[in-house]
Amino acid sequence: MQILFVGINPGVRSATIGHHFAGYSNRFWKLLYDSRLVDEPIKAEDDGRLPEWGLGITNLIARMTPGIDALRPEEYSSGERVLRRKVRRWRPRVVAFLGVTLFRTVFRRGAGDRVALGQQHETFEGARVFVLPNPSGRNANFSYDDMLAAFRRLRPLARRPRAGATAARIVKVISPPR
Repeated sequence: MQILFVGINPGVRSATIGHHFAGYSNRFWKLLYDSRLVDEPIKAEDDGRLPEWGLGITNLIARMTPGIDALRPEEYSSGERVLRRKVRRWRPRVVAFLGVTLFRTVFRRGAGDRVALGQQHETFEGARVFVLPNPSGRNANFSYDDMLAAFRRLRPLARRPRAGATAARIVKVISPPR
């Protein structure tokens, strides 16, 4: 696995259909294609194909909520422990946190701490850390062009999976939203 994308938690539609970033206004899948991280347009229902491009996807917290305000502090702590185990097991080269808020939470930064999009100095269980904008339609802090520029900066860190790498071995890190 080259890049593991990490979201905060599944929204209502993702939990309903069992696929990541499935909200109607979510731009994740379009950003993957427009940035050329994947070479064909795919949708949330295609999330199981991400290993074809050396990509994986998971959430910090498995519980569905309509928004992050309903999440409890202990869910962040236990979710981080689970995420650390996943990263140690699957050893992605890059952990891409989808959202400045998520990065601040995991790396214990205050709301006033400036976080630039892109590669960070920190590592996470040996993996490089990259911060992308949260692609949710609710995110008004970044335009689509800003988001796309950040996703394009991630692309050079992605490499195709080795020939013969089995998708079945890689796909297990893709935990379906609940």
